[in-house]
Amino acid sequence: PPTVVLSATRSLRQECGLYRAVAVFSHSRSPRAMEPERIVLQSEDYRTPTFTPNSVMAKEEKGMEEREMKKEMELEMELKAEVKVELCPTVPGLQMSFIRGTDLFGYVGIEAVLDQMRRKTIKAGLEFNIMVVGQSGLGKSTLVNTLFKSKVSRKSCTPNYEEKISKTVKLHSVSHVIEEKGVKMKLTVIDTPGFGDQINNDNCWEPIVKHVNEQYEKYLREELHINRKRRIPDSRVHCCIYFLPATGHRLRPIDVEFMKRLGKIVSIVPVIAKADTLTIEERQEFKEQIRQDLAANGIRVYPQKEYDEDPEERILNDRIRESIPFAVVGTDKEHQVNGNKVLGRKTKWGIIEVENVAHCEFANLRDLLIRSHLQDLKDVTHDIHYETYRVRRLNESNMNYSELGLSTWPLENKCESDSHL
Repeated sequence: PPTVVLSATRSLRQECGLYRAVAVFSHSRSPRAMEPERIVLQSEDYRTPTFTPNSVMAKEEKGMEEREMKKEMELEMELKAEVKVELCPTVPGLQMSFIRGTDLFGYVGIEAVLDQMRRKTIKAGLEFNIMVVGQSGLGKSTLVNTLFKSKVSRKSCTPNYEEKISKTVKLHSVSHVIEEKGVKMKLTVIDTPGFGDQINNDNCWEPIVKHVNEQYEKYLREELHINRKRRIPDSRVHCCIYFLPATGHRLRPIDVEFMKRLGKIVSIVPVIAKADTLTIEERQEFKEQIRQDLAANGIRVYPQKEYDEDPEERILNDRIRESIPFAVVGTDKEHQVNGNKVLGRKTKWGIIEVENVAHCEFANLRDLLIRSHLQDLKDVTHDIHYETYRVRRLNESNMNYSELGLSTWPLENKCESDSHL
């Protein structure tokens, strides 16, 4: 079998005297797994010096030291030049080498790609679509305004807005372009007035499911065009914040049904609205009951364990999963606390600081949605939810483009000559 010989380090050679350690490895069935079989000590061919006068003996000792130092330098150079080679498990016979930065002859400039990506992202901007679902009066508009520290909700943008309970579930979208430190983001907030406000709430989630699927269908049609746009407008829902009333009891049937159905097609982040109405003990007990109900009903909320890509990401997401659902408080009013202006709700007993983790978990929700997982939410939407919808639609239609709204096969549509590139 093929063997790999590793020269000993200087410390090992000093311990073994004039010996050189050779580790012999053999390949197992897995190309990546290599286990040591034995370590063989091979004697170097050094001649025993004979008795000579002091001057001659000193010269020989000096020569031996020089040769020893030369060998050590050559050994160090060999160790630095080593390249780790592994067999690629997917392509038989293909070797893939990993070259570290210390093994390069000089500066290549690969890291400059990050600056290129950053400049391109700043120039093109971002798109983020967020949906808020919950009963009226749970503070959905206020929380969205607090998240982005601006008046971005439908209620805030509509002049002479009057709060009326809708008889049916209607969806309203409001878009804004937010710029911060040169980075532009097109934010779309989808509101769902009328959800859960009726005596009979049967199938009240159907308009929401229909809207989410319509955005997937719209994106799919754009992809199927021959001369499709260079950048397809993205109206797909990247995240759905579901508001739970702070009742202190378990999930209601409407909560279970909604999250079971929506969790399959969109990333859901549940929150406990107006959590300042609960004591700390009540809040912890309520959160534990909700987590038990989510697990018992097989409800998938973001971030899902199966989407963790590496151990570091798994550790971060485990801490987030332990905090779900987030107990949040929203407000757009500032108050003075110890000489500093803070967002908070003023009561007779003091000020509830929204961004203070000791008071509520709004900061954790903000970090998840914007500062740490915004791009991951978009990736999960595109790679998981949209891909699942695309495969299902193409299988249903059996590549029949007439069902997708196209009159003929795209390659036969010779009249269309405009290009969006």
